[in-house]
Amino acid sequence: MAKIKVPIKHGPEAGPRPAPDEPCYVISVAAQIVGLHPQTLRQYDRAGLVVAYRAPGNRRMYTPRDIRRLQRIVRLTEDLGVNLAGIKVILNMRAQIKRMQREMDEIEDRFASRSGAAPPRERS
Repeated sequence: MAKIKVPIKHGPEAGPRPAPDEPCYVISVAAQIVGLHPQTLRQYDRAGLVVAYRAPGNRRMYTPRDIRRLQRIVRLTEDLGVNLAGIKVILNMRAQIKRMQREMDEIEDRFASRSGAAPPRERS
């Protein structure tokens, strides 16, 4: 399935942008955005790679954050040839690194506030 270009509106005519965790895309739209078949998204859901929100009637709904995660998965599979088990490991490690970074930032902030030192620099 080919990826489609979803036109992005800017300015007041765009309307409100959905929150990162707001389920707003049905499976067919999410699949079109990332260039996958809806059945592939169902497989990823069963594998626990992207767990869709379940709307009434058990319909899968995806958030903007889910779409970004799906795009990462597509890059890993298509560009790097990583299998689903490898993707799961990579995504779990990425989440763990983010958690550890937040913990380090908190520790640095506490240390800086106790010692009167300048706050730590911003990380990207």
